Amino acid sequence: MPPKISRPWLVALAIVAIALPLIPYRFEVSAYVVQMFMQAVTYAIAVLGLVVVLGYTGQINLAQAAFFGLGAYGVALGTVTGGWSFWLSLAAGAAVATGAGLALGLTTIRLGGHYLAMITISFQQILDLVLVNWIEVTRGPDGVAGIPRPSLAGFELADDRAYLVFCAAVLYVVVFAVWWLPHTRLGRAMRSVRENELAAEVVGVHTLRTKVVAFSLSALLGAIGGGLYAGGFAYISPDNFNFARSVEFLTAVLLGGAQSPFGGVIGTLLIVQMPEWLKHLPESLRFIKDVYLAVYGIGVILIMVFLPEGIWGLIKAARARFVKPVEKTDTTGVAPLDFDVPGAAGGPVLRVKALSKHFGGLKAVDGIDIEVARGSVHALIGPNGSGKTTSLNVVSGIYRPTAGQVMLGEEDVSLLRPHQRAGRGMGRTFQNIRLFSTLSALENVMVGAQRDRNPIGRGNRALRARAMSALAFVGLADRAHVIVRNLPYGHQRLVEIARVLAGHPRLLLLDEPAAGLNQTEKMEFVDLLRRLRGHGLTIFLIDHDMGLVEKVSDRITVLNFGRKIAEGSPQEVLRNPDVIAAYLGTAGKVN
Repeated sequence: MPPKISRPWLVALAIVAIALPLIPYRFEVSAYVVQMFMQAVTYAIAVLGLVVVLGYTGQINLAQAAFFGLGAYGVALGTVTGGWSFWLSLAAGAAVATGAGLALGLTTIRLGGHYLAMITISFQQILDLVLVNWIEVTRGPDGVAGIPRPSLAGFELADDRAYLVFCAAVLYVVVFAVWWLPHTRLGRAMRSVRENELAAEVVGVHTLRTKVVAFSLSALLGAIGGGLYAGGFAYISPDNFNFARSVEFLTAVLLGGAQSPFGGVIGTLLIVQMPEWLKHLPESLRFIKDVYLAVYGIGVILIMVFLPEGIWGLIKAARARFVKPVEKTDTTGVAPLDFDVPGAAGGPVLRVKALSKHFGGLKAVDGIDIEVARGSVHALIGPNGSGKTTSLNVVSGIYRPTAGQVMLGEEDVSLLRPHQRAGRGMGRTFQNIRLFSTLSALENVMVGAQRDRNPIGRGNRALRARAMSALAFVGLADRAHVIVRNLPYGHQRLVEIARVLAGHPRLLLLDEPAAGLNQTEKMEFVDLLRRLRGHGLTIFLIDHDMGLVEKVSDRITVLNFGRKIAEGSPQEVLRNPDVIAAYLGTAGKVN
């Protein structure tokens, strides 16, 4: 469920939303003012695409003006050259732009960060060259004139003010959709990718698909804004859609607040209107009028430096002073966590066969064999550098094996990606906690619950119920709505485990789960592991705390220099001379 908006805020938003487009419609204003409003509204739709791809998903896009231009040229060429209707032309332009966004999104499988930024800049520059030089189709630098306006339900939108009201209505629909998006399965997946892509993949999020969808949605919104822009101004040329325009869109979303559609709209209004305000200062401030662009640029820079969450972040902070955030949740009616784990009959849950992982000449894991019995706790121990975490990374799919097999039940999962293994019931935590820090505890756990093949259902109500049950199991149901970065370290550990449990795992991989816990928290964690085993869950863990390992483990495997040197019950292994020598250097030093 999206956050509830209090009635005063809702009334205020409704008044502002209705009043803004009606000002030029109901009152006598110049055509220039109407055009400024038109520019702001159409730009804002494109900027909302950046809210989706940058603010929600954390992917850099410096080609939004290219998508804006594809939508505009789709309308211009479709109506003027092809004689199509406005709506068919807009759909064609949006389809081409969405396809281009999909192609750019696919590049994220191998590229990210500044490399991705360079790819999007290159795409923007390529489109600039095409629009200028493909004169036979685009009409080159002269542009396309005479673009007609659409009709809606028989009503011609030829009047500038009527068309502005129509564009504003489209903007409001898009704002609502973008505001709603973070509270859907897709939106939570996007935000998890932004916060920690590796953790998102391991808990079951198809990160590549999520990024591709984000780019496609961004391109679609850019094209819609561009198509409406073309209809509004009746003339377009390549210099309307160059790289400088992309920078302008990016500045708008960062200025207003990239993680909120309201921030995106505010930033766009400022970017469009601020230069005009500065140009029309009174004569007493003539010196500012002469350098208004410099003042404008400095103002934007100062806001972005000192307000990293944008203007909307400042508004939220001011509101938080008067509205106390919810710290505790009503836990009545939370159902017990359903594990539904198959019985102990059957073969091992996990089998590792001759598994190797080499990094060049370094054999981090060298031909190990491990079987983890169903319903047991199996520990993997060894001195630092022995290959434990590398082995776990190969088992969970973060690394691909150099040789050997990873069998989950009777299925070979050696070549599956982490989200595919999560979909088959493999859950994983990390030595260094990997949570989605700006999401609440409940939202974190809901991301884990929405993995593929989870038998709980796909609706938000079912996901929320499953997440609350998992939080209740680890004792944190009353902190469900707290942002996880505000929780104590020990509670963050529990949220990470609850996130895995919400995914209905049959195998739980724990990498140093007790790291950073105090002695009391460790004892509580031992009790938690015993409860998990009591519910039939199979656990494969790494930990340096031998006391904890001995208390909870049914079987232990020991690695040294990437090879298995011992395996058996805790009593057998911890008294094995080879194990003692691996940890202490020589058996003779042990009393």
